[in-house]
Amino acid sequence: MAIKLDPTWLAELKDEFDKEYFKDLKSFLLTTKQSGISVYPPSNQIFAALDACTLPNLKVVIIGQDPYHGVGQANGLCFSVNKGIPVPPSLQNIYKELQSDLQINAPSHGDLTSWAKQGVLLLNATLTVSANQAGSHQNKGWEKFTDRVIEVINTNKSNVVFMLWGGYAKKKGKSIDEAKHLVLRSGHPSPLSANRGYWFGSKHFSQCNDYLTKQGSSPINWEDL
Repeated sequence: MAIKLDPTWLAELKDEFDKEYFKDLKSFLLTTKQSGISVYPPSNQIFAALDACTLPNLKVVIIGQDPYHGVGQANGLCFSVNKGIPVPPSLQNIYKELQSDLQINAPSHGDLTSWAKQGVLLLNATLTVSANQAGSHQNKGWEKFTDRVIEVINTNKSNVVFMLWGGYAKKKGKSIDEAKHLVLRSGHPSPLSANRGYWFGSKHFSQCNDYLTKQGSSPINWEDL
């Protein structure tokens, strides 16, 4: 797996690629592909979240867990799917909360790339998955890498909005300096959690924009999809 990454991130993360855990991760991915198992997203989209949202442009972080594991779904951004793919249930609930919070009608697709280009880092904790095997690349090294991504943001940036949806994301973001950043927590938008009442009504999107505006930064145009 050749490492091609946005230069602003590469400057901060280049040392990770020489560490033993990342060498083991690359070996695992190569072995998986050589065994005939498809790995998602495609190799040129594994770092899509970082490429689309450069470090200087970053304003918001949304943390997911794994890429989608169906054919053609994963595009390197958490909760996002390629155009032409049915919108997954969690993203449907994200759209419902957007409508409730900001009166934004749901788009006809699930591609969140335009959010990323506005400064929303849509970061999965694990950046790859084997076809039809949810969670199959957990504990192979990606979590160490994405912990380092969060550490870079926490240290080098100020006034970032972290949206932590569900228990996994809350644990992943436990080291964030809340004196420097805004941390918003809620239940996960998946149907099971959302329907318990821990997601709907969280109003994270309006809270995010209110905070960014107060910090003198331009808000996210969540409707731009």
